[in-house]
Amino acid sequence: MFKRKGIFTILFIFVMMFVYFIWAKETPVSLQVNTQSFDIPTKSGDMMNVNLYSPNAILVNLDENKVLIDKNSEEVIYPASLTKMMTVLVAIEQIPNLQEEIVLGNNIFNHLYEANASLAGFLPNEKLTLEDLLYGSMLPSGAEASIGLAEYIAGSERKFVNLMNEKAQQLGMENTHFMNTTGLHHTEHYTTVKDMSLLLQYALTNDEFRQVYTAERYSIKPTNRHPEGITFTNKMFQNMTTRALPGGEILGGKTGYTDDAGLCLASLATINGQEYILVTVGAEGNSRTEQYNITDAFSVYSQL
Repeated sequence: MFKRKGIFTILFIFVMMFVYFIWAKETPVSLQVNTQSFDIPTKSGDMMNVNLYSPNAILVNLDENKVLIDKNSEEVIYPASLTKMMTVLVAIEQIPNLQEEIVLGNNIFNHLYEANASLAGFLPNEKLTLEDLLYGSMLPSGAEASIGLAEYIAGSERKFVNLMNEKAQQLGMENTHFMNTTGLHHTEHYTTVKDMSLLLQYALTNDEFRQVYTAERYSIKPTNRHPEGITFTNKMFQNMTTRALPGGEILGGKTGYTDDAGLCLASLATINGQEYILVTVGAEGNSRTEQYNITDAFSVYSQL
């Protein structure tokens, strides 16, 4: 009788351990950092009136915490690769050692090739640091880098997206819902330019994010798949002849584009000693036309 009870006890323990393992595997990790509180910007009494190609825009003076342009800022839009700002922010807050190396699995690439996604140029089974993937996500807008980060941190892109949505809620992004880490079009993957400005305002308080976001170039050391290394250039800077502005300069930015989202840009500039962020979405055009998202940025910043 004792032996039978002992066997049943052992079997019960094994069953419970198995159930716990399955539960843990399917349960998303939680954000382990406290979101720094910040005040929601208020509208200025002297709003700017600028003709823009973009149907949705918001300009915020970060030093005065004032909204200076509000053009359909709460209208739901598709963010395209502006999504990767959230991907990079959540990744940075989860990674204790940016120099840790991982290998990008074959499974990441097939879907992205079929979807004609924007890629950094990494290859299957390439060994890279997590820092490489951060810059690969932000500067050339590499979808394979974003998914690589997600799988390393959360075990799957789906679980990582849960962290992105959790972060959005913490930041007061009330009209935002993410379905992926890349910005590939999905009808349930949406936001507003106001929400994206809140994301960028908060993210820029993180020194590591600011460093990645404002980088013009980043070089990856030789890898097993790229013996010569790789050098990335920020897509926004690639399409600018100068970053200079009257009284300042454009410091950084993240571009985005899909057929449904149009040309998008979230940029940071300093003018007369103050910092501004501008988020615009929906400008007509594509990679072969004038970059009207960048044109809008210069139009706005030049009038400050």
